[in-house]
Amino acid sequence: MSTVDWTGWRRQVGEPAAEGLRERKKRLMRQRLSDTATEMFLEHGFDGVRVAEIAQACGVSEKTVFNYFPTKESLILDLDEATTTALRTGLAIPDRCPVDAVLRVLSDELHGMTSWIAAQDDSGQAAATIRRFRELIRSTPSLRAYHRDMTDRLIAVAAEALAQRTGMSPDDPEPQIAATALIGLWPVQFRSLGKHLKSVRTPEQVHKAVTADVRRAAKLIEAGLATFKALGEPPAPMPATHSEPEKGLPTR
Repeated sequence: MSTVDWTGWRRQVGEPAAEGLRERKKRLMRQRLSDTATEMFLEHGFDGVRVAEIAQACGVSEKTVFNYFPTKESLILDLDEATTTALRTGLAIPDRCPVDAVLRVLSDELHGMTSWIAAQDDSGQAAATIRRFRELIRSTPSLRAYHRDMTDRLIAVAAEALAQRTGMSPDDPEPQIAATALIGLWPVQFRSLGKHLKSVRTPEQVHKAVTADVRRAAKLIEAGLATFKALGEPPAPMPATHSEPEKGLPTR
């Protein structure tokens, strides 16, 4: 079975400069398992393929597959360590606006994806395959649930990094809402990519259009996050409501 390098665009973010022979063999096996599983899922549906069949196609045991991927869902939706590392590192830089840090990670990922499309013999077929990939995730309940779990883990990483910048707890409301807003740019880019891939566009045009969409969304949260250093201040008291009588006034 020929495989498509589905993970190549993500590996461009934070890929180590050097690796030993053992690490390289493990990385290539992990890539082969994920790529093979993705092609089989696209052809037969996620529920129509067993992990044992993926193992057989790769010439390994089912146990070996689970040594690399803890669940069947992670074979196609694995939270890449390079992404979490790049996010954590970027948000930890004190003088960098959190929005800029996230936009840099997203830009690297988008560049990897559009470069992959451009490198294929038939860029139109490559774009169609990516749309099928998106549809597979959207139409499979277990993949949607796993994708939400990945989002929650990214929010946790972002909240921890932002909290460290302000001396707050990651569970405090400010780092939580800031992290949720920032990670919300990922699905914006994902949906925008699907939208623009439907048109007859070059990879360069897709990259430009998607970037514009993501930056439009980023502007909505940039103003609030620009004052992130002040988030350590206590919030203003809530105004009195009609249901709560003011002190000193008689009640009935």
